[in-house]
Amino acid sequence: MSAPFSIVIPTLNAAPQLPATLNSLLPGLEVGMIRDLIVSDGGSGDDTVKIAEEAGAVVVTGPKGRGGQLHRGAEAAKGEWLLFLHADTRLAPDWVGAAATHREAHPNLAAAFRLKFRAKGIAPRLVATWANMRSAALNLPYGDQGLMMSRALYEYTGGYPDQPLMEDVAMARALKGRLRLLDTYAATGAERYERNGWLRQSLRNFGTLTRYSFGADPSDLSKRYHKG
Repeated sequence: MSAPFSIVIPTLNAAPQLPATLNSLLPGLEVGMIRDLIVSDGGSGDDTVKIAEEAGAVVVTGPKGRGGQLHRGAEAAKGEWLLFLHADTRLAPDWVGAAATHREAHPNLAAAFRLKFRAKGIAPRLVATWANMRSAALNLPYGDQGLMMSRALYEYTGGYPDQPLMEDVAMARALKGRLRLLDTYAATGAERYERNGWLRQSLRNFGTLTRYSFGADPSDLSKRYHKG
């Protein structure tokens, strides 16, 4: 029986973060859970592609934009289940058991990990707590929490839209509540929060989500978001 999971990671100049993210997947390789690793690159100018190829990944390339990159990665994947993961998000050591349990007990649902930041202090804990509450109450996890689902469910949603921002929100909406949080975490980087301030960045994120919800163009939102 083939290993069930394909891991899909979108990248853009992710060389500093990618090795640790790949290392966090090793428990899945050790138990034969990962069928293939797809790195969907958006035109990196650093060693991202070299790192991915040395790790045995299938590398697909195309224009930058996380939605399109995720879509292309899913098309190249061969697994019965898909696990989408940001290049700076590291899974907890017990992720394999949580993923296997979800696949067995909830085959018709998607799942996201609980968010944790690789930063210390009260602010990271508060922001992560809010994110997890939002994810559970509104079925609205963000992409840095990872997302897994069966191939059949992914195809039901129509796949990730080719848009540069809010692709995770679009996917969450397409799932129409078919989503749960796992009892383990994904630890993500906090560079943007640390650069802009935890409160300011949280407010910016909320403002971006609000504008998107009222119909703002994701391309315009992306330009504004990446200025900071």
